[in-house]
Amino acid sequence: MLVLVLCGALSGVTTVLFGFGGGFVTVPVVYAVSTATAGTAAMHVAVATSAAVMLVNASVATWAHIRSGGLRTEYLHPLALFIAVGALAGAAAATAVPDRALHLLFCAYLVVAIADIVLRSGFLTRTDSRTTRPRPPGTATAVAGGTGIGAVAAFLGVGGSVVTVPLLRRRGLPMTEAAALANPLSIPVAAVATIVYSFAAHGNPGYGTIGYVDPAAALALLAGALPTIALVKRTLVRVPDRLHAIAYPIFLTIVLIAMAATTFT
Repeated sequence: MLVLVLCGALSGVTTVLFGFGGGFVTVPVVYAVSTATAGTAAMHVAVATSAAVMLVNASVATWAHIRSGGLRTEYLHPLALFIAVGALAGAAAATAVPDRALHLLFCAYLVVAIADIVLRSGFLTRTDSRTTRPRPPGTATAVAGGTGIGAVAAFLGVGGSVVTVPLLRRRGLPMTEAAALANPLSIPVAAVATIVYSFAAHGNPGYGTIGYVDPAAALALLAGALPTIALVKRTLVRVPDRLHAIAYPIFLTIVLIAMAATTFT
């Protein structure tokens, strides 16, 4: 429980800095804990519990951004609506996928996301914001992109920030604003996924679980995350945009290494 609380605190930091909602911290941690209790359903429990934690983390972070006036709400609609639609399909699909396959797909998603960030222009090397006006996603991007983001994010329990942050950054937003928007855009993913996973478990994946969701692990993670979100939001010194962008793929690489190390154990 102490490990979960400490990792929850780390998820709170990443929620504020990167808009992850904690998903990329909670999935590896809960997976490691659940292997002893959930057996062959450990990855499903990790993804489901991550969604539940992410729902609370993202909601709290969103409220904090609204209060501070740091949220560009014109970027939320209709993208959030189509993210919710995609999340329903993604969460439903994940319940039918074998645990090992879900684990491998999580790692594959990270590889693709890191490669996209590093190799494609517009994230680490942005167009000069003084000559390029930020622009919300168009209708086609909202429909296709939002549905895809929701499906992948709910499928893996990660909130979709690895797609939404690069998408919004390439549309002219600095890292701070793109990460802030990733939190409200994670709420529909987390809400839909939590509901689906709570009713979708086959058999008993672990003692005390609600469907695939482990409430004890979720509460421990939130005990560390919620005060950390409040503290970091109040005390964080503004990080230079390029440094903020570089830290993003570095953190994802650390998560990839952690997950890959347990792929065949």
